[in-house]
Amino acid sequence: MPLLDSQSEYRNRMHRVLAHIDEHLAEQLVLATLAEVAHFSPFHFHRLFSAWMGETLGDYLRRRRVEVAAMRLAAQPRTRILNIALSVGFGSAESFTRAFKSRFGCSPTAWREHQSSLRNRDSNSGQANSKHSQAVREPFGEHEFSQHPNEENIMKVTIIDRQPVAVAYLRYLGPYGEAIGQFWQNTYYPWAVSNNLLGQPRYGISYDDPGITAAEQCRYDACVEVAPDVILSGSALKTTIPGGKYAVLRYSGTSERVVDAWTALLREWLPASGLQLDARPCFEYYPTDATCDPQTGAFECEICIPVAPL
Repeated sequence: MPLLDSQSEYRNRMHRVLAHIDEHLAEQLVLATLAEVAHFSPFHFHRLFSAWMGETLGDYLRRRRVEVAAMRLAAQPRTRILNIALSVGFGSAESFTRAFKSRFGCSPTAWREHQSSLRNRDSNSGQANSKHSQAVREPFGEHEFSQHPNEENIMKVTIIDRQPVAVAYLRYLGPYGEAIGQFWQNTYYPWAVSNNLLGQPRYGISYDDPGITAAEQCRYDACVEVAPDVILSGSALKTTIPGGKYAVLRYSGTSERVVDAWTALLREWLPASGLQLDARPCFEYYPTDATCDPQTGAFECEICIPVAPL
């Protein structure tokens, strides 16, 4: 197998494992099962995972579980802490509290109270919590973030059923913000040109909350719709964005304001909706008819979060 193909195969297998972990956090995840997902020998998988990810499998599982729990504690204030612990794979509130304190330096209860105080403060002052934008647009520009929520947009949330969609993606690992715009411009755009993919619907998938996950560990996929059997050049991988029910906020504005829409959707609208996030990723959807004004920087997208009943 050529070297590039071999590297792509390793990357594809590891990405499958990471996706499987996120989709099955509530379950017991053992090395043998994950090695089977990756099609690697269980004997070698742990060492391969550590070399690829820079942390052991056990450390990664604990980190993902408490980080997802931290997000749910903020987004689902009426859900019992024990239920959140169980939803990410902990067997008891005690083991969850120990792992949470080790990662964040405080108890889950203290974390939730702090998030609630931030939400109340922002509601009173008109300032939004920090959550880096996932948005990118053509031309792919830099992103600045304001402190003023766009409340008008938040009133337009709708629940829709989306069909699964096949996408090709390039993965970025590192801090969100300006660097993502540069990734679309410098990495995605030349690749899309070479594969004749300009003009196709695009997606920006952010798997981590930069207010929770260390910047160097944040993952982001720049995606474009493709035929399932398409053959592409370069280092892109293929996956399917799951279908199902999503809460959708149609956003129209500048990149300076989109972060506020994300913050209000997850921290204001979701807790009051009677719904909760599930294991599917959140994303921004850029349909082919989405407009972008290069003079003002205003653009359109659909902010999509997967929802299920509480």
